[in-house]
Amino acid sequence: MTPPYNLTSEILRLISEVSHKIGEINGSFLTKQSPELRKRNRIKTIQASLAVEGNTLSIDQITAILENKRVLGPPKDIKEVSNAIKVYENLNIIDPFNEKAFLSAHKILMQGLIENSGKYRNSGVGIVKGSQITHLAPPAQNVVFLMKDLFNYIRKTDELILIKSCIFHYEMEFIHPFSDGNGRMGRLWQTLLLMQQYPVFEFLPFETLISKNQKRYYQALTTSDKQGASTFFIEFMLNIISDSLSELLTERVGPISSSGRINLFLSSGVKEFTRKKYMAHFKTISSATASRDLLIAVKENLVGKTGEKNKTIYKAK
Repeated sequence: MTPPYNLTSEILRLISEVSHKIGEINGSFLTKQSPELRKRNRIKTIQASLAVEGNTLSIDQITAILENKRVLGPPKDIKEVSNAIKVYENLNIIDPFNEKAFLSAHKILMQGLIENSGKYRNSGVGIVKGSQITHLAPPAQNVVFLMKDLFNYIRKTDELILIKSCIFHYEMEFIHPFSDGNGRMGRLWQTLLLMQQYPVFEFLPFETLISKNQKRYYQALTTSDKQGASTFFIEFMLNIISDSLSELLTERVGPISSSGRINLFLSSGVKEFTRKKYMAHFKTISSATASRDLLIAVKENLVGKTGEKNKTIYKAK
């Protein structure tokens, strides 16, 4: 069963906007960032997601932990970061449609922080702001089948992943399946779902904008609770995603060079290829540009060349 939401004109506008920006990012090859930039953005993601939960460590401190350096700080905060690093280093091997993978990720994320990491809660839970209960989660005995329904939804529905990921994020927060760690799991799982179709989300730290808009984030969750549908939260998250993509686009430093294209192509692991295959990888370049790129690659001894004209074969060295 599809969780309740309304497909508003604002959601449609934002999907179009996000899709256009993702197309621009793909066309500019911004998904092929350097390992150093990927590392920096992953650190920003971890710092921002944990900051929403009250973690006090800075980007520099998290970098030091990642590099196995000694860091002074609250032991709980250091443990949270160490756990998060283990999870985020393995994003590419986590199956976001698998409930067992979901529980395993929570176990790693909350290991040493709570007693029942990797297990659904067995008692009632509510979210308190000040002196008021802002959200009373479903009874513990309902959690197992509610989460199974939610995973069935993301596996079987053919809805757009941009919408589906937002719905999962909201519904998981509503169910609040764990005694702790629900917020960071919701943000992590939305990233994993988006990565299935858009590789850019592997290193796009949209959690940074959630952290900067933390009050609005919680208000969006509360508003959707009151409305009995995830519509408002979907609109909020699509705006966050759109703004994050805009920030990435502003970091663009200009058109990619011939050497840059060659290095990106070879980094994909290709061993043997033709000019036609090279052009298929970079759909916007001309045959003359492709020939020039490959001539440079041969001169720089990056690839070897056998054959002539349309029968030429290139081999990575």
